[in-house]
Amino acid sequence: MLKQGLQQKLLQKLSPQQILLMKLLQIPSMALEQRIKQEIEENPALEVEENSDLDEAPEEEFESETEVDDDYDGDDNYDSTDDEFGFEDYIEDDDIPNYKLNANNSSADDMHYESPSSSEPSFQELLIQQLGFRVLDERKNKIALYIIGNLDDSGYLSRPLDAMADDLLFNTNIKTNKKEIQEVLFVIQEFDPPGVGARNLQECLLIQLKRKQNEESEINYKLPIMIIERFFNEFTKKHYDKIIKRANINETELKDALAEILNLNPKPGSTSEESISGSHYVIPDFIIHNQNGDLELSLSSRNAPDLRISSHFIEMIKMYSDTKNHKGNKEALNFAKAKIDSAKWFIDAIQQRQNTLIVTMNAIMNYQKKYFITGDETTLRPMILKDIAEVVNLDISTISRVANSKYVQTPFGTFLLKSFFSESMQNEEGEEISTREIKKILSDCIEAEEKGKPLTDEQLMVILKEKGYNIARRTVAKYREQLNISVARLRKEL
Repeated sequence: MLKQGLQQKLLQKLSPQQILLMKLLQIPSMALEQRIKQEIEENPALEVEENSDLDEAPEEEFESETEVDDDYDGDDNYDSTDDEFGFEDYIEDDDIPNYKLNANNSSADDMHYESPSSSEPSFQELLIQQLGFRVLDERKNKIALYIIGNLDDSGYLSRPLDAMADDLLFNTNIKTNKKEIQEVLFVIQEFDPPGVGARNLQECLLIQLKRKQNEESEINYKLPIMIIERFFNEFTKKHYDKIIKRANINETELKDALAEILNLNPKPGSTSEESISGSHYVIPDFIIHNQNGDLELSLSSRNAPDLRISSHFIEMIKMYSDTKNHKGNKEALNFAKAKIDSAKWFIDAIQQRQNTLIVTMNAIMNYQKKYFITGDETTLRPMILKDIAEVVNLDISTISRVANSKYVQTPFGTFLLKSFFSESMQNEEGEEISTREIKKILSDCIEAEEKGKPLTDEQLMVILKEKGYNIARRTVAKYREQLNISVARLRKEL
């Protein structure tokens, strides 16, 4: 039997404006530029102020209080029951808060830099260009193009040849076999950069060594080739004693051969892409200056764009408000109102984003003031998201969004903001220290170790205990892995 009853629930829902602000907070400055461009493309009522000397008369007129009718829900089929609706009803009402429509965050003496970039062919396009210099029939040319299209970012062919034969049959109607695909693959492996088209690291190194052997007659590459062909497993695990014994060579010969192998490129595709596209720059979201011991924080100009409401839409409301009784004009007026409201919300969200970024970064700067003055990582204090959230009276999730993917430029370099957050540990004196400090000491110990006899995790644990940091061996291993440092056996050098 159906029953009817009342139920009370307490729900918390975010408004569209709050959701927009949260999304804008978590993106860095480069992504913010793209987001603003996207919003400008979708909303013709929003525009970027390119000239600070623009005539602001229409904008000043619209800078007064604005409102949206209570009956208006953003639908184009809006039908107002107010016969006296006019332009003044929309832009003038003392009960509605004032919106800042023009965010001017730059001055005339600001220096603006533009990084020149060039458009160069991609990695696959370079290989296709080299393919054009080879005399292949149409069938093999299509197979070669298919192989090039299956190379990954490092220049490797990770797909099995048997599977590629099936793909060629279904996609290009070419019936082939593993042997024919391999013949075409060998042609691609002759392309530049050396090592491209390899199916694994061993084949990649062999391709490069054999090409050097053919090009440089004064150097003998027989021993490096033999090590990669016959003792590749021992080479990757750095079992040098086994290689010396089985290859019947001495330590000096092995050292010279390893020097040639280590000069090879294990990822020919990625290196080629980096050289083609040029250097990749990190654009900081915050900039910290040290003025004689006083820290000054500024927000990158990319995070403070000059946005405003389009004057064309202001004129559109003026024009259509005088002829509101016409059905088509009323729909146009409602459209203009919706776009202007959306633009105001976006501008307001951008401004709130700026304020939140500045307040949060200022709290982090003051919390880690010693580090930003000296640059000494051992002066970093233990800091978690909750510490900053309590200072700025914001939610932890908001602080997390600010710290995510943001960079800060300091006098000592540009760093990821979240790298300043770390857990705390106690030393033998009971003093709380940052785990970042322990990682720095651990990294210094490994850097200063004897490369022929690298320090094991057990030895590193003893050294840290002697310095007053009582941590377990498994913790040393965890910190070492977080620093992307290999185990002692893989750090060994001859």
